[in-house]
Amino acid sequence: MELKVWVDGVQRIVCGVTEVTTCQEVVIALAQAIGRTGRYTLIEKWRETERHLAPHENPVVSLNKWGQYASDVQLVLQRTGPSLSERPTSESTARAPERGLYRQSLPPLLSELTIIMDALVLKRVNIHV
Repeated sequence: MELKVWVDGVQRIVCGVTEVTTCQEVVIALAQAIGRTGRYTLIEKWRETERHLAPHENPVVSLNKWGQYASDVQLVLQRTGPSLSERPTSESTARAPERGLYRQSLPPLLSELTIIMDALVLKRVNIHV
């Protein structure tokens, strides 16, 4: 299945997504395809409503729950901060964690997904267990 995700105002298509593919796997594939490190979250948007998806959630299952409105729901990749290696080490510059967001650094990859933009394959991402 193809999953459409908006990244920096550009719609990307993630191929190879199934009902068992997690948000974490989609986020990893997209972040690697755009070549940026950091902390990311996947947001489900419908009209004026936004919901941050948890890393363990399955975006296909989540979209299916919308029923007839599923085609109106947008998934958006949002960078929530730097990766742990990019963070300042000084205690004086440390920030308190944001509440209500699922934030985590990108771990090793877990499956294989392909990112497509404008019907062209951008990058094949090999995900290892």
